[in-house]
Amino acid sequence: MKQTAVQKAITMVRSRIESQNDTLMGKHTAHHLQQVERDLYDLLEQEKEQMKDAFLNIEYYTPFDSHLAFEEYYKEVYESE
Repeated sequence: MKQTAVQKAITMVRSRIESQNDTLMGKHTAHHLQQVERDLYDLLEQEKEQMKDAFLNIEYYTPFDSHLAFEEYYKEVYESE
């Protein structure tokens, strides 16, 4: 599966959270990284909308067909099973 830039950032943050040790500072850092991860999920939705807008601007699709085609494309390429 391909990943968008934001999906890659989420993976990196999640990996960093998992690598934090059990010290107080590690827990504090993990808490902040969890907030960053939540914010990245919001950005992922924005990124998807931007991709959709670009996809819908392709002239050879009708608006209805392009919406359905984009949803199918995005799920196939960027969403995990």
